[in-house]
Amino acid sequence: MSTPPPRSYKYYDLIMAACVCVLLCANLIAPAKAAQVQLPLIGPVTFGADLFFFPISYIFGDVLTEVYGYGRDRRVVWAGFGALLFAAFMAFVVVHLPPARNGFMDGYQLHVEAMFGNTWRVVAASMIAFAAGSFANSFVMAKMKVATNGRYLWARIVGSTAVGQLLDTGLFLSIAFWGIWPQEQLLAVFVAQYVFKLIWEAVLFPVTAHFIAFLKRVEGLDHYDRDTNFNPFSIKV
Repeated sequence: MSTPPPRSYKYYDLIMAACVCVLLCANLIAPAKAAQVQLPLIGPVTFGADLFFFPISYIFGDVLTEVYGYGRDRRVVWAGFGALLFAAFMAFVVVHLPPARNGFMDGYQLHVEAMFGNTWRVVAASMIAFAAGSFANSFVMAKMKVATNGRYLWARIVGSTAVGQLLDTGLFLSIAFWGIWPQEQLLAVFVAQYVFKLIWEAVLFPVTAHFIAFLKRVEGLDHYDRDTNFNPFSIKV
C-alpha cells in the first residue's frame, strides 16, 4: 500500500518565514539600543529595544502549536535556531575581516564592532534561551490544549508564555550577564522584562485569537497533540 503524500498547508511556510524574520531582526537590530521611558509613579525604566519585538516570536509559537501542532512548531524553532547560529557566524566573520585602509572605514569599523561584535556569552545566551523558552512554551501550550479540550484559549496562551518567557528571560540574563551586572540589577531587569512580555502577550491576545481562528478556518485544521513525541531534538512532525 502506497503512503499518501504529506498534506500541504497554505500559510505554514509563510508563518515560518515571518517567525524567523522577526527572530533575526529582534536579535540583530534591536538589542544594540538601550531605550528609556518615563512611567508614572515608577520613574525612568531602561530596557533593550528588542523588548517590543522579540515577544512576537512567542505569539507565532502559540499560533503554530494551536493550529498545526507541537511537531510543526518544533521545526520552526530549529529553523530559527539555525538562522541565529548562521547570523552569529556571519557577524563574527564580518567584524573580524580586515577593513579597507582609508579614513572612512577606520571609523566605520568601530561602529560595526559596536553593533555586531557581541561577546560569546551574549550569543550563546540568546540561542540557548530562545530554544529552551520556545520549546517550553510550545510544550505547555500543547498539553494545556489537550487537558482543556481546546477551551480557555486566553489562559493557555498566557500560561504557556509565562513558562516560556520565565526560562527565556532568566537563562538569557544569567548566561549573558551573571558576574558582570550586580545581582540587584539583574533581578530588576528580569522582573521588568518578564512582566512587560506577559502584558504585551495579553494586550495582543485579540489579534492572536483572530489570526488563529482565521488559520483554522482556511487550513481546515485544529491539531491536538494527544499522541505526539515531545522530544525537542526530533524533527519529525
